[in-house]
Amino acid sequence: MSDTPVRLGRPSVRKLPQLPSAVRGLAPASALRLSRPSDTWFKPALSVVVASAVPHLTLLAVGRLDLIVYTMAGSLCALYGHGLPYARRARAVAGVVLGMAAGLAVSLVTASLTGSTAVLIAVGALLAAVQKVLCDATRIGPPGHVIFTFVSSAALFAPQRLGQIPGHLALTLGAGAFAWLVALAPALVRREGPERRAVARALEAAAVCAAARDPRDRSAANPGPRNRDAADPGPRHHNAADPGPRHRNAAAAAVHAAWQCLLASGRPTPVRRSLERLVVHAEEAFVAPGPATGAAHPERLRAWAAMTRGRGPVPTPPPAPGTADELYGIDAERAVLRAREGRRAARRALLRRLGPGSPLLPVAVRTLIGCALAGYLCAALGVGRPYWAIVTAASLYQANITLSWNRTLQRTLGNLLGVLVFAAVLPVSRISPLALVCCCLFFGFAAEALITRNYWLGSVAVTPMALLVLEFSGAHPAGELIGDRVLDTVLGAATGFLAAALVTNRRATGRVEQALDATDRARAAAERTVADPAAAPTERDRTRRALTASLVELREAGDTAAGEWWQRALPEQRLLAAERAGHRTLAATAPRRGPAAHAPSIGAE
Repeated sequence: MSDTPVRLGRPSVRKLPQLPSAVRGLAPASALRLSRPSDTWFKPALSVVVASAVPHLTLLAVGRLDLIVYTMAGSLCALYGHGLPYARRARAVAGVVLGMAAGLAVSLVTASLTGSTAVLIAVGALLAAVQKVLCDATRIGPPGHVIFTFVSSAALFAPQRLGQIPGHLALTLGAGAFAWLVALAPALVRREGPERRAVARALEAAAVCAAARDPRDRSAANPGPRNRDAADPGPRHHNAADPGPRHRNAAAAAVHAAWQCLLASGRPTPVRRSLERLVVHAEEAFVAPGPATGAAHPERLRAWAAMTRGRGPVPTPPPAPGTADELYGIDAERAVLRAREGRRAARRALLRRLGPGSPLLPVAVRTLIGCALAGYLCAALGVGRPYWAIVTAASLYQANITLSWNRTLQRTLGNLLGVLVFAAVLPVSRISPLALVCCCLFFGFAAEALITRNYWLGSVAVTPMALLVLEFSGAHPAGELIGDRVLDTVLGAATGFLAAALVTNRRATGRVEQALDATDRARAAAERTVADPAAAPTERDRTRRALTASLVELREAGDTAAGEWWQRALPEQRLLAAERAGHRTLAATAPRRGPAAHAPSIGAE
């Protein structure tokens, strides 16, 4: 075979259809439509209840319910990290606890040094912007920066003295340490639980992709509409042999997420070895051209996904071509990531996301301006709690302005319905302090149970919980609380979205161009290894995973830029051509992965 790199998949861009724009008008129906609940909705819901119940009941026993606002700051850290393997979750949740304490410390010190509403609002807006950027850069995942902003903004407007701050921070850190234990407790029962769920999602996505190539299984390839924040990433026209960009992109993202989860999970175990073999088969079904057969058949993949997600043993699939080489490459890649140079590379990547050219900076400016305007407007109108407007504005800012508009509708509707729920439940909460604690725990569970269906539905539960927290420091007139909350919601949403519309994000298109260049480089590297008969199998596998990761990043950048307003035109033709060429290169790597492995099967659990 010639050493000249093969040039796969470079179709003429003049013949390609235009990509549909993600900006399809600001339709309320799509923003408010309910979706299926997350497959892990109960994990953060139960975790936050357990993490909150112990501090709440302890303070109830000692008669200091007025301190719950400080322990709640630590307890809410149990909401984070539920999609991460436990080794990485331990570090992530510890970082969340420290970040929560740092934001709270800044707020408490500021509140103790000044009573100027203007200064407090400015500090609150600045904290919200910093928290937004850090959460997006570290990709901590939901609930993102909103919880940090809620805690730090509320603390700014709480009476405080310098001498009280160490004790209050100690309460937060103590509750945060307990939340850390709660978040990691499932590892005692099911050590590979997050990995199993990630692999099951990859198998399910690969089954949909494979079914789209099989005209006998079209129903599984079109599972029905879902409520998604981003629009359809590409056209739906495809033939029986082409699963279409929508299914390919979803399968690529799920397979990439599964590999990342397994790479971050720690040392290999028999269960993880079986999971790695399953991802190899999912990847084979995703990249292989032609009809799905054998282990890549949709029904086989779905059966494996169901068994992997369950509590029984992990299925042991038959060896796929190149499985042994693939697993050897995974071990080598895991060793590199855990080495000092791998950790340095991760830190450099984080700094690049925070650097001067970062596309996150316009979103940070939106957050800063929107939160400040919301706070100052509410203060000018005499609202006693402008931090509610700050939190409302901060919660709106998503990856682009289209998603921010959707969140504006969701937040406004959820909060307005939530105050009605609060008015109904307030008499019950005032029966006794225990009733108040139970109501807060109930709404904490309900918020996490409902928010994966749609953000507005979760806000219906979040709003009464936030209002009930004020009751721990003493009863307040119900009419005053409801009126202030409605006014803060409307003003915060209006000024927050106005800031999003005025502060443009022209860097979004630049991010697409950078992602296109990165995808071209990754595809060229994969093509060279395909064309080189002397290339090591581990190198072929590494370049294939790098190409998959670049395609996932490219689709994310494209979706983000397509939802932005007032920017230069997207290179839509080049984007579609790069995705197609990348998927064809991935398909070309499938039959060139070396001889079939005959490694012994490794059982599970």
